Amino acid sequence: MRNVIVLCLLLFCAHPLFAQTPIEIGVKGGLSIPNLTAGNKDNPLVSGYSSRVGPDFAVQVEFHLSKHFSIQPQLEYSAQGGKRNGYQAFPPPAALVAGIPAEQVPKYLYATFNSTAKFNYLMLPILAKYRLQLAKRWGFYVAAGPFVSRMLNAKQVTSGTSVIYADAGHTTPIAPETSLNQVTNIKDDLHDFNAGLSGHVGFAYMFGKSSVFVEGGGNYGFVKAQKSDVNGSNNTGAGVVNIGYSFRVH
Repeated sequence: MRNVIVLCLLLFCAHPLFAQTPIEIGVKGGLSIPNLTAGNKDNPLVSGYSSRVGPDFAVQVEFHLSKHFSIQPQLEYSAQGGKRNGYQAFPPPAALVAGIPAEQVPKYLYATFNSTAKFNYLMLPILAKYRLQLAKRWGFYVAAGPFVSRMLNAKQVTSGTSVIYADAGHTTPIAPETSLNQVTNIKDDLHDFNAGLSGHVGFAYMFGKSSVFVEGGGNYGFVKAQKSDVNGSNNTGAGVVNIGYSFRVH
């Protein structure tokens, strides 16, 4: 909510500067295809992630500075994270190592299961946009710029049943077939804020003061998601495909 208030204040303050500038308001929605990029490949908790699929949608305001150039702030809900399936490492749960002397507890345990990291952010990109007219009603555009974001929620969803091992080589079992079905809130282990770059390219069909468009692009966060390297060291990022509608209000 604080991000929404800040955006409204920015637009209100900017209105006198753009009083004679054509303005479009739009909405869009589609798919986010995020992944987690490993920053420290020596840590088995961060490697092996692949993309998952989640929602992405936004409201945007476009200030046309000239025939070709515009500035476009947008408020965007973005699904981030990634998934790992198969044999993988995880931190030792207290219930599994209860009774084992602390000096003998392995740093990681290993098992075969499915794990999905689901992070959801509210993002505020400020994009510079360049537009070309391809035909009477068709246009092409490219947009890019920085963003700041706030994490809304984060959880780790695991599923499967597996023997649990103390080593990556499957040689030292410490627990028999064990259910690993669990949903864990991990928001406190992650940074609340991030910042990075966002961009996309798209095609628009214009009719009257309105247009419909389809675009594809992505975003990448510069801040490591985890607060501590003990939990990993990953950068968030996603490919995004959206369709949308905009109309000129000024």
